[in-house]
Amino acid sequence: MRDPLSVLTEAFTSFLFGKVESTRPPVRTSTGQAQAVYLPTAAPGLGDSGVIIGREVYSGKGYIYDPFQLYGQQLPAPHWLVLGESGNGKSALEKTYVLRQLRFRDRQVVVLDAQGEDGAGEWNLIAQKLGITPIRLDPMAALDQGIRLNPLDPAITTTGQLALLRTIIEVAMGHGLDERSGFALKVAHAYVNETIVQRQPVLTDIVEQLRHPEPESAEAMNVAIDDVRAWGLDVALVLDRLVDGDLRGMFDGPTTVGIDLDAPLIVFDLSHIDRNSIAMPILMAIVGVWLEHTWIRPDRKKRIFLVEEAWHIINSPFVAQLFQRLLKFGRRLGLSFVAVVHHLSDVVDGAAAREAAAILKMASTRTIYAQKADEARATGRVLGLPRWAVEIIPSLTPGIAVWDVNGNVQVVKHLITETERPLVFTDRAMTESSADFNDDALRAAELEAEERAAAFMEQHIGDSSESTVA
Repeated sequence: MRDPLSVLTEAFTSFLFGKVESTRPPVRTSTGQAQAVYLPTAAPGLGDSGVIIGREVYSGKGYIYDPFQLYGQQLPAPHWLVLGESGNGKSALEKTYVLRQLRFRDRQVVVLDAQGEDGAGEWNLIAQKLGITPIRLDPMAALDQGIRLNPLDPAITTTGQLALLRTIIEVAMGHGLDERSGFALKVAHAYVNETIVQRQPVLTDIVEQLRHPEPESAEAMNVAIDDVRAWGLDVALVLDRLVDGDLRGMFDGPTTVGIDLDAPLIVFDLSHIDRNSIAMPILMAIVGVWLEHTWIRPDRKKRIFLVEEAWHIINSPFVAQLFQRLLKFGRRLGLSFVAVVHHLSDVVDGAAAREAAAILKMASTRTIYAQKADEARATGRVLGLPRWAVEIIPSLTPGIAVWDVNGNVQVVKHLITETERPLVFTDRAMTESSADFNDDALRAAELEAEERAAAFMEQHIGDSSESTVA
């Protein structure tokens, strides 16, 4: 209720001078003149310490990102998710990022390279340039004394070995182990570790023990020996695939001597493995656990674990659980996990939706390249992107992406030096070929980005000719 005195005063004033209303007439002006009144603004950067990525499109400022520098201040976790369809620049970003990180002496990188043609992985050229031989996991080469990784390597703790064996079996079977099968595996693993001390235990030893369990195993649980044998039969059949099946040779012997885990860059070449087969998640599980126990050490080094085709990890509940533990454990020891995925729907709509959500939550940095409109909207909902960012994702040109660093969202153009270009864009037909990134395309992308930036500013300031400013 208004004050009576104010009402009386207003009535008296109106009687003497008439009704007075103040108005603010509009001012017609051009965008060029209005910019002095409504100054354009840009989001703050991430600081000036770390690895340069490129430049922020709307402001033109240099864009610098480094999870190790930002961790604990602007980042709650150093992990990074890269999304986008093929041909838009994910591969180029990953490669230049790794090359630039390796200029720091305390950096070390492992890459799981799941792509490639012509008999070599996509990272083969960079490895050669750095004088590094990729660790090529190939069933055919393994039969001829190729690279082997032993899931029962003594460098892995017994608990880690058992967890890895369970994961291999569960991935292959497509469901979790029941209590009886799990018991048969546990007693076989324990017996092998206790009795084989003169050499590295191997998978063949586990399979043999599952087929012919010791009487003590049955007596411990007061069951018949035939029951223990029956419980372990399915487990033995699955492990036999790694010993005498299509994956034989890679994991059924002692770990190959001479794998240099102190090299600045370690490349696991998985390009000879069918990406759509059950072998790929099994491989990633074995490599992930093997690295956890042999590579990650408390030596103050900053480590980057980059995984191509990471949906093989995130889309498998059993493999995802292993990597969740790796991410939580590795964060204390300076590990940044980089997952590269084409479509988020491949992950969030898969069999491991819960595990995928947990891993995505750990990724405080998200980089999104061009996607179709429907996919962009779905990605925006899952990642909580602002509406303006979702709207521009379908129109992004190659080399330009939306970066979300713990809520700091900017549009960034990735820049590549002339020195890096021959290593990043090769003449071989890759999934993301050099044809998509020739000089003409780069110039066209840069021009289009500048035009979009101008349109964006005009939308927020006024028309390009004249606008009404109240």
